[in-house]
Amino acid sequence: MLNIFTLANGRLFQEEIESLEELSQFQPIWVDLESPTHEEKRWVAQYFGLSVPEDAMDEDIEESARFYEEDNGDLHIRSDFLIADTETSHTVRVAFILNQHNAELKSRGVLFSIHDEDLPVFRLLRLRARRMPGLIEDAKDVLLKLFDADAEYSADSLESIHDSLEATSRKVLAGNVTDEIASEVLANIASDEDMNGRIRRNVMDTRRAVSFMLRSKMLNAEQNEEARQILRDIDSLDSHTAFLFDKVNFLMAATVGFININQNRIVKIFSVASLALLPPTLIASVYGMNLKFPELEFLGVWSYPYTVCLMIASALIPMWYFGRRGWLK
Repeated sequence: MLNIFTLANGRLFQEEIESLEELSQFQPIWVDLESPTHEEKRWVAQYFGLSVPEDAMDEDIEESARFYEEDNGDLHIRSDFLIADTETSHTVRVAFILNQHNAELKSRGVLFSIHDEDLPVFRLLRLRARRMPGLIEDAKDVLLKLFDADAEYSADSLESIHDSLEATSRKVLAGNVTDEIASEVLANIASDEDMNGRIRRNVMDTRRAVSFMLRSKMLNAEQNEEARQILRDIDSLDSHTAFLFDKVNFLMAATVGFININQNRIVKIFSVASLALLPPTLIASVYGMNLKFPELEFLGVWSYPYTVCLMIASALIPMWYFGRRGWLK
């Protein structure tokens, strides 16, 4: 899918392009290629003179491979953007190419973005740019606003994690944590911890991208200040992710502690029960010997009921005593 964005009356307008002729009718500042076809790449190459690199979506981690400037002045930035879905949260690699020397738009340049799926951050920027005149002035503003929206999206996701951990905390600290509740709590904690880790990695990547833009000296004074504000926001998000990691570890330790208490309670009951059964076992062992016992001969036919009652009494008395001491709870 090929979408272009043009500025009109201070607002950003979107057009979906379906042919080269249609593309040639506009002078965009942002060209967005979502899962582009070979034909759409050919249109971009023919109209803008820009060849989309085949390795644009490679998973490189070296900074030199993700942030660099070509000899002609084009800036290349490959950054990851978060999709904070409850069940399938993941990051999407986006390749940006900032062409600052476009013949048609010398003052504004053109930003090209290539990615495999639609992103919440992109939708948020499109909505804001349509409703807020003057938000975008050139292609560099688009890129900065995308990273700003990404930091805000990460902050909103962290707030959702915090709310989820608060609900989990109420379950754990309410006491009476059964094995079923503990299993549910551990699953929720694991999901929140995974999301928190993804957000931390996402903001780290955003910091690297914004820092590269500052080092490249491509921004004007106002954009420089905005970039530094984004970095300050990211620093605060780092502190919040560290706080959430500590909270996750606390809840994990508390839940495991309740699991151990439940297991110890079961083991204690079995230990007390086995101890209470020792006297009947001793009685059965004594009267099971091949000897003559005077009391059994005296009782005659009542000797069997006598031994059974004696074993039952020898089991019930310790159980009563253990119950009085509270060892069976």
